[in-house]
Amino acid sequence: MAESGDVEGCGKCCCSFIFTSGLTALFMWLSLRTSKPTCSVQQFLVPSLNKTDNSTTTRNNHTIFFVIKLDNGMKDKGVHYDPINFTFFYGQNYSFPIATYTVPGFYQGHGKHTDRRSLLEANGVPWVAAFEAVSNGSTVAFRVGLATRVKFKILFFYTKRHNLIVKADIPVDDSGKKKNKKGIKLKSNAPLQRSHRLRLEFVIGLISFNSLNLVVLLLYLKLV
Repeated sequence: MAESGDVEGCGKCCCSFIFTSGLTALFMWLSLRTSKPTCSVQQFLVPSLNKTDNSTTTRNNHTIFFVIKLDNGMKDKGVHYDPINFTFFYGQNYSFPIATYTVPGFYQGHGKHTDRRSLLEANGVPWVAAFEAVSNGSTVAFRVGLATRVKFKILFFYTKRHNLIVKADIPVDDSGKKKNKKGIKLKSNAPLQRSHRLRLEFVIGLISFNSLNLVVLLLYLKLV
């Protein structure tokens, strides 16, 4: 009878151990899990394509003005950006940028967002053809590309750097502004980060290992 009680007691201890280990593994996964900042174009203005302003000054104003929002949605982790490189293209010609701009690196606290904006001279745009297109009711497309590397601050430590490469096409109408009133999110075609898969595999492996140990221990207790 005493042996039966010992086995039952050991079984409860083992169950408690595997439960605690599972919670620990889950906490570790949640602590290590990161998500890249969200980047969106809030404003995009091309004065030369404003149909209502026919002044020579406006028509010869070959600049673009943009406001891009950088949002760190993580509530418990900060983000450090390396210098951010913005590249702008017109139409389907992605070989030759019409403008470039670089923002110095900076740190962004958890749950924070910030804007980066600038007025740039655009070169290589077929302005006459673009103006004719919007005047006829069509839109013309500009592409915004963003490239940088980010590292995440977890408590007092930084992770390794990760690439952040995203882009978005911006339709512009005859107002000279982006057609969409809402912000346009820059997206990436990259697959799921390998680091995220490794963290998930680590958690699953840890839980499986503890479960296997529990089964072996229970079998041993039944045999002795």
